[in-house]
Amino acid sequence: MAIHTVLVTGGAGYIGSHACVELLEAGFNVVVVDNLSNSNPESLARVQKLTGKSLAFYEVDIRDKQSLSDIFVKEMPDTVVHFAGLKAVGESCEQPHLYYHNNVFGTLVLTEVMQAHQVKQLVFSSSATVYGITDKTQYSEDLPIGAINPYGRSKAMVEDILRDLAEADKIAKPDKPWKIALLRYFNPIGAHESGLIGEDPNGTPNNLMPYVAQVAIGKLPQLSVFGDDYPTHDGTGIRDYIHVIDLVKGHIKAIHAFNNAHFVEGNCKAYNLGAGRGYSVLEIIKKFEEVTGKTINYKIAPRRPGDLAEYFANPELALQELNWKVEKTLHDMVADTWNWQSKNPQGYR
Repeated sequence: MAIHTVLVTGGAGYIGSHACVELLEAGFNVVVVDNLSNSNPESLARVQKLTGKSLAFYEVDIRDKQSLSDIFVKEMPDTVVHFAGLKAVGESCEQPHLYYHNNVFGTLVLTEVMQAHQVKQLVFSSSATVYGITDKTQYSEDLPIGAINPYGRSKAMVEDILRDLAEADKIAKPDKPWKIALLRYFNPIGAHESGLIGEDPNGTPNNLMPYVAQVAIGKLPQLSVFGDDYPTHDGTGIRDYIHVIDLVKGHIKAIHAFNNAHFVEGNCKAYNLGAGRGYSVLEIIKKFEEVTGKTINYKIAPRRPGDLAEYFANPELALQELNWKVEKTLHDMVADTWNWQSKNPQGYR
């Protein structure tokens, strides 16, 4: 069987670095392109140590069309897994221009270069935030798109662009059509079980699990729980959490699926990557205390505007068409997070 080369944009980041481990262990050649704006090259050194395999790394911004094109000429990838993007909802509301330029324009440049080099297989890192506010608690891929912040809208815009690209080439270039998987993440947490790589946010974490871990290690004094009066079993918000290793295995399943009937004629399809159930903020805290023996100092704070009481994925389509489902438990997610945080109290620094 031919060895495929996968170009991973944003491959030094949290999800990207875990994807590199799984891709290398699955037998792919890996080429990473990352501008290191929110990542550390140490993650890639550890990926190579962990797998005993080498990868190619280029410190390049995907908006740099010439440099990106030179990489395609040299490395000749046949598939792209696209993680490169800014991802903080709050920051996107403060700096929308930055998000549209990086996430949307960056993807336009990337796909132009892919098209020029006849590389038509793309796995895109999308988000459940594309759904926006709905009266449903379980999200299926057929729900209407209605993102409510610039981050979510940037992901929704990219999805639209990719669907249009795929549709145009079905007619114009039926012999070499696009095959695109839009993977809508719910809430990735956890770390590699080795503790060598994990989530290392710049500054104060935006997400619950790294914040809890930094309170547990003593790096942050206290966690704010935003709202305890939601119509849920303990009053706190419920979210669908997924182990990062389960998540990145979904990308490998998507690459393999490009050869099955769902992508034969060139297609662009969205898939939810989630567990199909949720955990509340207090359940996460309780489990963290149970696994680590640490007491998590927290306070109840007012609700944040726009936060929903509860939502989680319907992951059935990913099971049917990608043969993918979550395997790891909440205990695994917490234990692996703590293993990473306790071994790397300052992250990669």
